[in-house]
Amino acid sequence: MHNKRIWVFVAIAAIAISGGVGLVFNHVNAQDAIDCGDETIPVSTSILTTWSNTDFCTYTIDYSEVISGGVPRDGIPPVYPEGYTYPEKITNLGGRTPAYVVHYVSIEEGDLLFEDQVPVLVVEINDDARAYPLGVLTRHEIANTEIGGVPVAVTFCPLCNAGITFERVVNGQELHFGVSGFLRNSDLIMWDHETESWWQQATGEAIVGELAGTQLNFVTTSMVSWGDFKTAYPDGQVFLPITSRGEVSQDYNYNPYTGYDSRSGNPFLFRGELDTRLPPTERVVGYEGENSYKAYPFSTLAEVIVVNDVVDEQPLVVFWQPGAVSALDTSQIDDAREVGSAAIFDPTLSDGTVLTFVADNTTIRDEQTGSTWNIFGQAVDGELAGTQLNQLRSVSHFWFAWAAFFPETEIWAIE
Repeated sequence: MHNKRIWVFVAIAAIAISGGVGLVFNHVNAQDAIDCGDETIPVSTSILTTWSNTDFCTYTIDYSEVISGGVPRDGIPPVYPEGYTYPEKITNLGGRTPAYVVHYVSIEEGDLLFEDQVPVLVVEINDDARAYPLGVLTRHEIANTEIGGVPVAVTFCPLCNAGITFERVVNGQELHFGVSGFLRNSDLIMWDHETESWWQQATGEAIVGELAGTQLNFVTTSMVSWGDFKTAYPDGQVFLPITSRGEVSQDYNYNPYTGYDSRSGNPFLFRGELDTRLPPTERVVGYEGENSYKAYPFSTLAEVIVVNDVVDEQPLVVFWQPGAVSALDTSQIDDAREVGSAAIFDPTLSDGTVLTFVADNTTIRDEQTGSTWNIFGQAVDGELAGTQLNQLRSVSHFWFAWAAFFPETEIWAIE
């Protein structure tokens, strides 16, 4: 069973690479149509059958941008809370027990499974810190869980290298998110069980269905190394989902997207126009300001370690640190090349002091007190030890995906 599951994911990646995907809302492939009164939406019959509860007449996007990723909904199995079952109304899934349920282990147990360089997403809410290894999220893409008592969805789109966390309560209703099997700009389209609306992972916006136009609340998330996490949060927990039978059934150090982030040309499953200002799979940390967007390339950050900047009158500081490797390079994640980690913070202290930062090799210090800071924006030594900077909403992305959703973005460069 273990090897079968590995080959299922190899097959999924192979389908994507070979182009076994296609447009689903166009006149060429459509066998049916949705009559919305003032317009008719061409669509495949299989979509009408599977998504019979989705309001396709309410949408915010161009349907021609949606393609099939080659798998059915929840074919890449999301992780759900223990005891959860699919609502009866959901076609083909109603009443079923999910294949995987939420489970966490201690730092000590995680250390037996993951090397220090393995990349993880880190989310902390109400002093509850959790790590989500990218090798795990590559296989599941969405974890419906609670952190610090707050229902959240921790999400990762391997094709975009984007790890984003959202609150799951919308208008007082707790939603449960799955993997639709569809993509837009190569980015994961999620769906919720309660209304069967579709959601864009890159933006957190509902794009199709009853909730179209609704925006999920973001939860700040860091993409760092396992070693960074366990040093900063020795009492933290690591995500390790189990099957409904209570088993850990996969080798989460195996990467089914071998060589993806070093391929030349168009990223597979991307049908948009590439922004050629940077290579498509250059890693950037993207910042969304009040009126503008800015991307900070990892290749440049690795040279300077620290960037002090202002965007839309918001002072910010970008930290970069070595250590984390790519989850999308070699077949064994442990052996992958180093890519590092980046995060963006507000350098303003509670008393109004705006700190400026410098790098001493890879050590980050503030100029005002000489205190030392880590990738989580925590002062770990010096006069300000124990101080926590406020992390600003930012996401580590592949450049092509960030630029596709935020085409007006500026790119930071060394002057």
